[in-house]
Amino acid sequence: MRTACSTDNGTSKGGSAGLLHKVVRFAVLAGALGSLGLTLCAGRHGNSLRLLSLFIVWVPSPFLILAWANLLSKDWSRPAQSILYGVTLVLVVGSLAIYGNALSMPADSKVAAPFLVVPLASWLLAILAIIASKLISGGWPRFRLVRWLIKGAAIVGMFGVLGIAILLGSLWLDHNQDTTLPAPTGPFAVGRTTYVWSDATHIDPMAPQPGTKKELFAWIWYPAAPSKPTQTADDYLPARWRTALDQQRGGLISKFLTRDLSRVRAHSLRDAEVSPRQRAYPVVLMRAGLAALTADYSSLAEDLASHGYVVVGFDAPYRSFITVFPDGRVIARAPQNNADLLSGPQVEQLTTKLARAWTSDMSFALDQLERMNASDPSGRFPGRLDMQRIGVFGHSLGGATALQFCHDDSRCKAGIDVDGLPLGNVIADGISQPFMFIMSDHSKEPEAETRPVEANIRSIYGRLPVDRRWQIKIRGANHYMFSDGAMLRAPLVTRAMRSLGILPLDGRRQIALTAHYVSTFFDVYLNGASVGKLRNQPDNPEIEYIQ
Repeated sequence: MRTACSTDNGTSKGGSAGLLHKVVRFAVLAGALGSLGLTLCAGRHGNSLRLLSLFIVWVPSPFLILAWANLLSKDWSRPAQSILYGVTLVLVVGSLAIYGNALSMPADSKVAAPFLVVPLASWLLAILAIIASKLISGGWPRFRLVRWLIKGAAIVGMFGVLGIAILLGSLWLDHNQDTTLPAPTGPFAVGRTTYVWSDATHIDPMAPQPGTKKELFAWIWYPAAPSKPTQTADDYLPARWRTALDQQRGGLISKFLTRDLSRVRAHSLRDAEVSPRQRAYPVVLMRAGLAALTADYSSLAEDLASHGYVVVGFDAPYRSFITVFPDGRVIARAPQNNADLLSGPQVEQLTTKLARAWTSDMSFALDQLERMNASDPSGRFPGRLDMQRIGVFGHSLGGATALQFCHDDSRCKAGIDVDGLPLGNVIADGISQPFMFIMSDHSKEPEAETRPVEANIRSIYGRLPVDRRWQIKIRGANHYMFSDGAMLRAPLVTRAMRSLGILPLDGRRQIALTAHYVSTFFDVYLNGASVGKLRNQPDNPEIEYIQ
């Protein structure tokens, strides 16, 4: 009787264990298929099949190791099986619940975040559960444990290598796609030409070698005569510049994280004739952010030139990321001028010093333009530059430079600071020219960082007459998306960042809004248009006017 009862009881336990094992296997299959379905549902509105493919591989992947572990668990002890089965059911139910909840979030929420984070946490928890279960099951000699861990690590490594290969392949394909910059919105065709300006009587204060003469590589966009059949659009960035830039940036950025610059299509005609529709055109100086290249802002420059402005930007050796001169010299930014290598008060000290140098360059550039307006060896610009109507705008440090330049040089008639924090004595003294502040969305940044900047802007803004001051915020705009980088960064990375909520506003939309308000502002204050053009515009819901 005792033997019979023991046999019946064991059979009952074995049957329940087998049933539980089948339930868990079914749960794993349901988890894999359910997570796959929810991933497809979450990505149905996306426009990147490659990004969706990566999620399809990544999200269900933890269920593969759980399925494998459940196959191995038949010979484990009951406590070990209980741990594994419990963790499996928790991961299945928890993952599906989190993914399902993500689908119910608002459209502008970070929907992609759970699909990135939950699989990673599931992998870690599953591996720990398997190790703990096997140890509890007993009879696992130490050398077998080591061997099993090595095999497990190898499997994880294989998945990692496969994922990296897929990611790099996708980035490489994106890198080689053609990219066309936004079409200019004005009535003029756009020409572009370049000059080298140097003067031994002016010293470059930021050059490593004392006494180095000032040199600038100038880029000029301007209203052009209608294109002829023999004319072609200029390269976005000349070949020598592209080669030097690739060498300076390294292979990862040049080949995977940005578009191939040789395949970027701009809209400027190389060395075209100036449009005959007007006798002379107002001049606007443009300054890039920190060490960025002038060409990085081609979209804004082309659009403004298409509205009837001569737009002048320039790069400087030892301060711009690179400067490539026609004689073959390639001069990179000097380490002592790299604010990215500093921290704390040293950053502000260097950026203030750089802003002073760029401000001096703006005055130097105006001097050169006045000479060109009188006598230009190319014959293109004599008498075509209206030097009584001078504007200036810049982004980031370039915006701070534009603000300081309007303080220092009375030739400035109007200016725009695009998301730059004020530096220098303009904060204390203020300015008198019409001025606009275009801000990105800093609502998620710590108040301890934004409050001093806002106070300095309000100090300058508050002393200007109400009809000569403007401040707008572009909701969802990102500080680093005011340049062509908004279109030239790897689309796979950009879409992932948008899915995570890091880039709420589409880059092209941010550029379009910025270009519109830049040209409209200068139309009002350099071309005499009605100030009503700058009033609230319902067609642009992303714009918030700050009084």
